[in-house]
Amino acid sequence: MSAMNRRDLLRRAITGTGLAGAGLLLPSAAGSTPAFVRGGRPVLTHGVQLGDPRPDGVVVWTRADRPSRMVVEVARDAGFRDARRVRGPLLTPDTDGTGKLLLDRLAPGQRFHYRVSAEDLDGRVTGEPLTGRFRTAARGREDVRFLWSGDVVGQGWGINPDVGGMTIYSAMARRDPDFFLHSGDTVYADGPLQETVALPDGGTWRNLVTPEKSKVAETLDEYRGQFAYNLLDENVRRFAADVPQLVQWDDHEVTNNWYPGEVLDSEEYEEKRVDVLAERAFRAFHEWQPARRVDAVDGRVYRKVSHGPLLDVFVLDMRSYRDANSPGTTPERILGEQQARWFVDELARSRATWKVVAADMPLGIVVPDGEIDVEAIANGRPGAPGGRESEIARVLREISRRQVRNVVWLTADVHYSAANHYSPERAAFTGFDPFWEFVSGPLHAGAGPPNDLDPTFGPETVFVHAPAATGGSPLDGFQHFGEVNIDGGSGRLTVDLRDSSGASLWSTALDPQR
Repeated sequence: MSAMNRRDLLRRAITGTGLAGAGLLLPSAAGSTPAFVRGGRPVLTHGVQLGDPRPDGVVVWTRADRPSRMVVEVARDAGFRDARRVRGPLLTPDTDGTGKLLLDRLAPGQRFHYRVSAEDLDGRVTGEPLTGRFRTAARGREDVRFLWSGDVVGQGWGINPDVGGMTIYSAMARRDPDFFLHSGDTVYADGPLQETVALPDGGTWRNLVTPEKSKVAETLDEYRGQFAYNLLDENVRRFAADVPQLVQWDDHEVTNNWYPGEVLDSEEYEEKRVDVLAERAFRAFHEWQPARRVDAVDGRVYRKVSHGPLLDVFVLDMRSYRDANSPGTTPERILGEQQARWFVDELARSRATWKVVAADMPLGIVVPDGEIDVEAIANGRPGAPGGRESEIARVLREISRRQVRNVVWLTADVHYSAANHYSPERAAFTGFDPFWEFVSGPLHAGAGPPNDLDPTFGPETVFVHAPAATGGSPLDGFQHFGEVNIDGGSGRLTVDLRDSSGASLWSTALDPQR
C-alpha cells in the first residue's frame, strides 16, 4: 500500500483481520462487532483530532478500543518537559469509545505540543500515546490563516491506497493553517462504496471498504462507521492531529437533501422516517467530531468561534431547522427564527475586523431537489425573494440596517470552486450591502459543472473552476480547498481558491471597511 502504512492501518482497525477481494474490504471500523476488547493495554484506534480553537486552548478528541480513561499532556516543547497532565472523560461503549475534552488555560498565540493516551480503568496500564501540535488563537493583531472546503468520500470515491489515499489533506497540511473550516458533507452516509470502480481510461479505482460503507447508514453503529471510515486515511489522521477543525453538517451526514419530517420513498432504506435517521446521525456526528455540544447554541451545531480581534466565525446550520423542500414560492425557513435572530444579533455585537459566515449551502446558486423543488436557498425565479430567499433577505436587510461591515460568506456543497460577488445594483432585492461568497470543494468526491445563478440577490460569478460533466473521479483535477489569510498589520483579507495540490487557481484581496 504505497504512501499508506499497512501495518499501522490494520493495527488501528479494531478487529485487525486481513484484506480481501479485488478491492480492500476491511472489518468494522466503528466497533459494532465486537463492541469492545476487555483487559490489556488500551489502543487509540482512529488517531486524535482537534476542534474549535480559541485563545486559551482547543478541544481534543480520541477513541479507544476498550473501556478506559482519556489522558492528555500538553507542553510548549516536543520533549514534553514541564508538561501539564489532564485526565479526561471515560471512553466507554455508550459513546462508541470516543471522548473529548477542552484543553484550556493555555497562553494565546503560542505553539503547543500534546499527546493523548488511554489508561485502563484501574489506572495501572497506559496505552501507546499519539501526538500532535497546534497554535492557540492570538489575542492581538497577528496574522491569521485558515482553510475551508467540504464533501468527503462522495459519489462512490473512497480511500484508494493505489494513489496514496486522500492526498488533498496533505496538501492542506503543507499550508500550515491555524484551523480548518469543514463546510458540511463531512461524510456520505447515503453513499455506499464498491470495492472497484471502472475509470473512463480503462483503469480501475480501488476503494478501501468497511461493512458500514457497503450500504446506506440507518443504525447508530452504521452512522458511527461513516465517520470512522474517513479516519482510516493516513492523510486525514495526520491533518486532524495538527489542525483544529470547525465542523458543520449538511445533508449527507444523514441522507441526500433531507429535511425535518421527511418520509423517504426509497427501497434502499428500511427505516423511512428521516427524523429517526437524523437523530442517530446527529449522535454519531457529535461522538466522532471534535466539537462540544455545550459550545453550540441549543446544543446543536450553530455557534460563533472567535479567533482574536481580526476574526469571528459564525458557523450556521441550514439543515436542522428548515421547512420541507418545495418550489420556493411561499415564505419558508432555512435557518429558523431562533437561529436567524441569534445570527444577526451576534454579527451586530462582533467587534472583530472580519465576520466570516460559514454557510453549509450557497445563497444565490440554484441547487434543485428533483424536477421542481429547491434544496438550497435560490429558487431560480427572478424578482422579489420567495421561499427560503425571504428569510435570507430579512437577514441581509438587518445586517445592512445594523451597519455590520466586512462580512464574507464561505461555502462548499456544489462540488466546484467559484467566487461570486453579490450587489444590490444587479439585484431584484436591494436592501443589502454588497458582499462576497466564496465556494470551494469537493475535498474528495465527484465534481460537477457550475449551477445556474438566481438574480434575486444580484450574484455575479467572477471565477469558476469546474468540469464540463458530472461525476468525475478525484484524479480528474477538480478537487478544491480555499484559503483565507488576514494580515495582522493592515487587516487585509486575501482569499485563494486552490486545487488538490495546493496551487492557487485564483486570488483576491479585500481591504476592511472602517
